[in-house]
Amino acid sequence: MFAVDFLDEAVVEWHRTEDGVRTVEREDYHPTIYVAGPAEARVDLREALDADPKVVETMMVHDQWHLDLHAAEPEPVLRIDCARVDEVRTLAREIRHHHERGSYPPGTLRLFNVDLAPGFRYCVETGTSPVPAHDLRSLRVGLDEKSLADGEVDSLHVEGEPAGEHADAALRTLARRLDRVDPDVLLLSHGDLVPLLYEAASDHDVDLELGRRPGWTRLAGSNTYESYGRVGHSPARYDVPGRAIVATNNSFLWHESSLAGLEYMVERSWRPIQETGWASIGTVLTAMQTREALSRGVLVPWNKWEPETFKDARTLHAADRGGVTLSPEVGLHEDVHELDFASLYPNVICRHNISPETVGCACHADREDVPTLGYSICDEPGFLPDVLQPLLDDRAELKRRIRAADTDADTSEPESISAAIKWVLVSCFGYQGYRNAKFGRIECHEAINAVARDVFMEAKRILEAGGWRVVHGIVDSLWVTACEGREQAPLDELAAEISDRAGITLEHEAAYDWVCFVPRRGTQAGALMKYFGKSEDGDYKLRGVEARQRSTPDWIDDLQRDLLAVLDEHREPEPVVDRLRVWLCDLRAGRVDPADLVISKRVGKRLADYDQRTHTVAALQRYDRHGVDRHPGQPVNYVVVADAARNAERVRLDFEACTDYDADYYADLAMRATESIVSPLGWDRDDITNYLHERRDAALSAFL
Repeated sequence: MFAVDFLDEAVVEWHRTEDGVRTVEREDYHPTIYVAGPAEARVDLREALDADPKVVETMMVHDQWHLDLHAAEPEPVLRIDCARVDEVRTLAREIRHHHERGSYPPGTLRLFNVDLAPGFRYCVETGTSPVPAHDLRSLRVGLDEKSLADGEVDSLHVEGEPAGEHADAALRTLARRLDRVDPDVLLLSHGDLVPLLYEAASDHDVDLELGRRPGWTRLAGSNTYESYGRVGHSPARYDVPGRAIVATNNSFLWHESSLAGLEYMVERSWRPIQETGWASIGTVLTAMQTREALSRGVLVPWNKWEPETFKDARTLHAADRGGVTLSPEVGLHEDVHELDFASLYPNVICRHNISPETVGCACHADREDVPTLGYSICDEPGFLPDVLQPLLDDRAELKRRIRAADTDADTSEPESISAAIKWVLVSCFGYQGYRNAKFGRIECHEAINAVARDVFMEAKRILEAGGWRVVHGIVDSLWVTACEGREQAPLDELAAEISDRAGITLEHEAAYDWVCFVPRRGTQAGALMKYFGKSEDGDYKLRGVEARQRSTPDWIDDLQRDLLAVLDEHREPEPVVDRLRVWLCDLRAGRVDPADLVISKRVGKRLADYDQRTHTVAALQRYDRHGVDRHPGQPVNYVVVADAARNAERVRLDFEACTDYDADYYADLAMRATESIVSPLGWDRDDITNYLHERRDAALSAFL
């Protein structure tokens, strides 16, 4: 099965077969929620729900479900079977705000299995796998934002090619391709293409159906949210019968891992591909945890309720720390090696059996298994390791296959799946400390950090004892170079020793001809995540500098990478600044294409909420003129044409005709990018400016 549709009378499963598609209809499916609480409260609730049309059946269950991961025995609950999947949350809110309120104290009734996505709920409740038995067919359909806002489909693209010169031809082309390909997955550039295509087809009298049956449904409206201090925007979501929709502009997993990564996460999470496509990494991880919890007979709480355990001040001081970060030695270092622990936090979780129900267990209260914190850890197999170990095993096997592949072999699929797994593994640790995580626990988060710190510092000690100097270290990565005047033990032997002691592989990630650690702007202290270097195979690795920032224009990106090549050749700041002069000459002479100067910024709030007249405000004003909606969390793309202006004339949008730009503004960006390159050599912005003013003639090599 690859898709599921919920109709008024039945549920329709869509299965990909070798010859085509078949459907299975079920009229007996009813989604279920559970309510725990005192016996009297459950009896009263059951009687109150007897006449509720949203309820099909209620049942007292006594010996089947545990209410949390710590529970030793099942507890009695009220099972409620709902008539329709879209009425589950409505009923849950009524129980909490109507049936409980006024009769019992708040929190008397606890609800479970409430906020599961419809397709995922169907799969886990019925045991129906959403993993297709055969390869899925897909079709890419795209439209630029300006045309989408204007409601015009003339520039519609199908599989990357123009569909036609005008709307009528484009729509007919799309209809023919849908009929010929018969896709299971529609890869749409924007979800809002669904209503627009139907409206356009009606206007032009074109027989077009995006689904395998007539019609379409809006599943959810657009909304703005904040996560980890960052504003995001989720566009409206749509559904068509018999096909899965993946809106590529709103799918992190698609962007990072393509269709292969999505299908792998479907297999692990059991969220159908459409629900996996729009899900965040945390949502996918929660689905994996939900599957594991249900398999253990543990219900999924609607709201996290477990409080942090009491700690004395000394324990709080020791526990409230993150990973180890060493202040980098600012400057250019030659012959540097980077060593990384493979998936450090997930491996710490699995090797040390760290899980919400194992940390601080009562059966081993006399043990101190977590360094510096003294927490005990139960010997019984943990819930979280059971979720993560298959991911670690799969990623290790994928990386082995990639390394063993011939140089001309296509490794795109294993690389895509490995990338998808990586993001879940990266998120699993932080999610333990997330206040809304269904199975998160702060003591679990603290224990993982404590063990990881111990592993890191032991690795540092062994490397230094072996004659190596650690020039930088961040959580799970160390950069080392040989200590002068000392004999060095082979790095592979030291890495093997560290790996054996920690039980976690320390990998030799890369060897660099040189690495530069960049100081924080205006200081001599090293920036933790701002460095660049050249590996022995000739590739450059960049972190934190302008060429790695999403807002950076292509021209600045190209400039900085060119300056890196000059630095690699000369290892001195003067030739780098000489090369900058050449780029500035082209800029001021108007020889730069404005399309290469587009800046992309994420909108933090609504236009009316801004107090300052920034570039973002000017861009929002221009979007408003064109009738293009821009919500907090969405990007704005513009070229600065008159930085001194304080209105919408300050910028031009990327889709507007633009033949000019503000050379002084982009020269300032170029200076900042250059400072990042030469600051490890001791030069700052003033040094660059003085050198440019004092020397009028650049070296001939700067032009080559």
